[in-house]
Amino acid sequence: MTAVQVIDLTVRLDDALIVDGVTLTVADGAWVTVIGPNGAGKSTALRAVAGLLPFRGAVLLHGRPIGELHRRERARTVAVVVQNPVVPPAMTVFDYILLGRTPYIPPLGRESAADLAAVDAELAELDLVRFAGRRLDTLSGGERQRVFLARALAQGARILLLDEPTSALDIGHQQEVLELVDRLRAERGLTVLATMHDLSTAGEYADRMVLLAGGRVVAAGAPAEVLTEANLAEHYRVRVRVIEGDRGPLVVAVRS
Repeated sequence: MTAVQVIDLTVRLDDALIVDGVTLTVADGAWVTVIGPNGAGKSTALRAVAGLLPFRGAVLLHGRPIGELHRRERARTVAVVVQNPVVPPAMTVFDYILLGRTPYIPPLGRESAADLAAVDAELAELDLVRFAGRRLDTLSGGERQRVFLARALAQGARILLLDEPTSALDIGHQQEVLELVDRLRAERGLTVLATMHDLSTAGEYADRMVLLAGGRVVAAGAPAEVLTEANLAEHYRVRVRVIEGDRGPLVVAVRS
């Protein structure tokens, strides 16, 4: 079954063409990562798939056009973690994760016992219980990233969109976050569509990859089919050596 289907996705921002006819599919339970040089349109495409930007073309979630989904239903279907979430000042970790339950709380209503239990469950799952009463802005980058992920998971959505989930993390926290996502994907039957800059890391976790350049798809397939020296030289304008690793191709920059 197809969880996400994107057909001829086109996005213009301030009259500039950012995403130009992108088509891709993500099978139910799969992990697909979109890569590409800076300015390729990765984040813009992901935000459009999430319904956060206007677009031309079609985005279907489990076969239903995203435009047909009421906002609450959409939030129960797909959750997104953007690069730099806006965090209300002085908000605690618990209250921030509780925002993920908004699609289940009636207008002018209050959170239920089930909502509070869902937050407690995510705090425990992501090893955040000790931070529940802490202000989010006092946490480290790795801790905050787990909180952002916890809020998305609290939505109960089975489609997870991750925009550069490890961009501000050191290598240890990068691995920690991605291993967590991969474990939860297996345990909860999640579908993951992500954007990433680190090519070797992307290739280790993704089932399939999509390479964007100039807003268009220029390569798609298994990591070994996309992460080739020829593709990276042409679209990243860099000399690299691609080495076969235990979990996927490893990309090493080579000096001229």
